[in-house]
Amino acid sequence: MSQKFTHGYAVIIGVGADLPITIDDAQAVANFLHDPARCAYPAEQVQLLTGETARRDHILTALDRLAEQVQADPEATAVVYFSGHGMETPSYYLMPFGYDQADLAKTAISGDEFTTRLRAIQAKKLLVLLDCCHAGGQAEAKTLPGVKSPLPASVITELGQSSGRVIIASSRKDELSFAFKDKHPYSVFTVALLEALAGYGASEQDGYARVLDTAMWVGRKVPELSNDRQHPIVKVSGLEDNFAVAYYAAGDKSPQKLDWTASMPSMASDVNENQIISWQRRLKSRRRALMLIEERMNDYIEYQKIPLQLIDNKYRTEEDIAKLEQYLGLR
Repeated sequence: MSQKFTHGYAVIIGVGADLPITIDDAQAVANFLHDPARCAYPAEQVQLLTGETARRDHILTALDRLAEQVQADPEATAVVYFSGHGMETPSYYLMPFGYDQADLAKTAISGDEFTTRLRAIQAKKLLVLLDCCHAGGQAEAKTLPGVKSPLPASVITELGQSSGRVIIASSRKDELSFAFKDKHPYSVFTVALLEALAGYGASEQDGYARVLDTAMWVGRKVPELSNDRQHPIVKVSGLEDNFAVAYYAAGDKSPQKLDWTASMPSMASDVNENQIISWQRRLKSRRRALMLIEERMNDYIEYQKIPLQLIDNKYRTEEDIAKLEQYLGLR
């Protein structure tokens, strides 16, 4: 029987305008979160803002409401998802619907304002997802003044002063965030995110899409889907456990396949229990190693500045993890 993920709250934003795919992405994430057969958030706890409703004031109001909701629920898990432009001009801004380049202070959201709103969300478990710097297919998105940027520096600073926070940005500072509509229904980042929320790459089939499993799946899948042209940034602070972001199948322990993927794999029935335990231990060890590598890589916001040896170590570790996941029926 399906269950509700009663402590889940979310604000999902897709700006639209010159980036119409951001609306599709945001709607897909919101629908996934409150789908009673998947993440199973109560529908009234998922705020969706797209197009005209994704203006500056509406976004800030939604974040304020999210802060109020989690304050009343000590067990809350909060998710904030933004799909649109992120720019440094030189100050950082998230660009809502209807922004005015001549008056960014009143029509856009500065990095400091966004950080202040995140600080007010006092949930012990917070996942922030920023899908910025878009490109449709092979073409770069509409040119804006300033430099495309994946996340504000103030958010990184705030992260170091908080606990239970995980931030995933879709790409690095010198990269675009791709969408290939001929291959996938959503942006590359959102495709990987939805797969993680569906239980793909789960460290164990216990019914929960967990935050580090989500981060690691997105971190590995996005480069694969973008032909190694897009690499997410993952920032983690004060994480005491691999907390559950949502159910992946409304409490059921068997993940459900997605339309654009092959059927979910399963472990061979003739594998003995000792072998399974050995694989699980090795997988846990390799995932811990990958997380340490990712932490070192995330010190470099620009991909081109990451030492080649570190990149090679990451690829080798990911290959080991993929093999173990296949053996365990997790991939």
